[in-house]
Amino acid sequence: MLTASALPSYAETQLNMADVLPDSNFMVKNAMEFADAVKAATNGNVVISVKAGGSLGFKGPDQLTAVRDGLVQMADINISQQVGVNPLFGVEGIPFLVSSMDELKKYHGIIRPVFDDLAAKNNQKILYMVPSPAQYVYLKILAKNIDDFKGIPVRGADKNTVDIVSALGMAGVAMPWGELIPALASGRVDGVATSATSGVDGKFWEFLKYIYPTNHTWGSNMVTVNLDTWNAIPADQQAAIETVAADLEPKFWDVSRQGDVDSIKTMTDNGMELVEISPELRAEMKERAAALQEAFLERVPDAKPLVEQFKASMN
Repeated sequence: MLTASALPSYAETQLNMADVLPDSNFMVKNAMEFADAVKAATNGNVVISVKAGGSLGFKGPDQLTAVRDGLVQMADINISQQVGVNPLFGVEGIPFLVSSMDELKKYHGIIRPVFDDLAAKNNQKILYMVPSPAQYVYLKILAKNIDDFKGIPVRGADKNTVDIVSALGMAGVAMPWGELIPALASGRVDGVATSATSGVDGKFWEFLKYIYPTNHTWGSNMVTVNLDTWNAIPADQQAAIETVAADLEPKFWDVSRQGDVDSIKTMTDNGMELVEISPELRAEMKERAAALQEAFLERVPDAKPLVEQFKASMN
C-alpha cells in the first residue's frame, strides 16, 4: 500500500483573472472558455478562475497596474484604458485609421510586438488579444451629407470618441453607460457612438432609427498574466497555455465579428436602418478627423512609424 507521502505530488496553480465586464459579455465568455481549455491542456494543474463584473474591486484603468504589482495574477484588460500608463496603448484608437476588422488584423501584426514589449515592461505577458466589434454612430435622422450631423448631441464613452464625433460636427457628450438610456429618453442626447452589441444591450430601436457604420475607431482587450506568476509555472505547462491561447485567439476574433453581424440583424429586425455611407461622405469624415490623427502622432511620436508602416502596407 502506498502511504500518503509516497503518492505523486502535483502542485496545482490557482490563478485569479480580474474582469470588469459582466458574465454575459462575450469577452468574459471567451475568458471562461480559455480557462476551461487551459485546465484541460494542463491536466488540471493550472486552474484559472475568472472574476467578472469587477468583483475583485479593480476598475478598468486599474487592471494593468494590478497585474504588474501582483495584486491579481491575471486580468482581461481594455487596452485603450491604459493610456495613463503609456500613451502608446492608445494606438488602436487613432480616428479613421483602420476601416475593417481585416485591416485591424494587419495592424495588429505591426502593433502586437509593441504591446508585448509594453506588457513586459509592466511585469506581465500577453496571452491573447481580441478586438471589440466595429463602431457605429446611431441617430434619429437620416444624414445625407456632413452638414446634416451639425449640432446633434451624441454620446461617447470616452474623450477620444467625443473628440471624433465633435470633429464631424456633432456635439459630443461624454457619458457613462448607466446614464445613457435616461438621456435618450429625455432627449438630452439624440445619438450614440458605440458598437452594435451595445446597441442591442440598450435596445436603441426604442429611441433611434439610423445606424451609420463609421468604424471611426477600434479597441481590443488583452488577457495578461503576471510575469512572476508565469515564471513559476513549469515549462511544459507554459507551452500548453501558449498553445491554447494561439489556438483560441482566431476563434475569439470570429466571436467578435459574429457578435457584430448578429447585433446588426437584431436592430434591423426591430426597425432600425443600416445606412450605407457614400465614398464622398466617408472621405469628408476622414478629412474632418485628420487633425485628430496628427495631434495624436505629435503627442505620441513613437506611434508614427507604426502608423506609417500600416499605411504603407495598405497601398
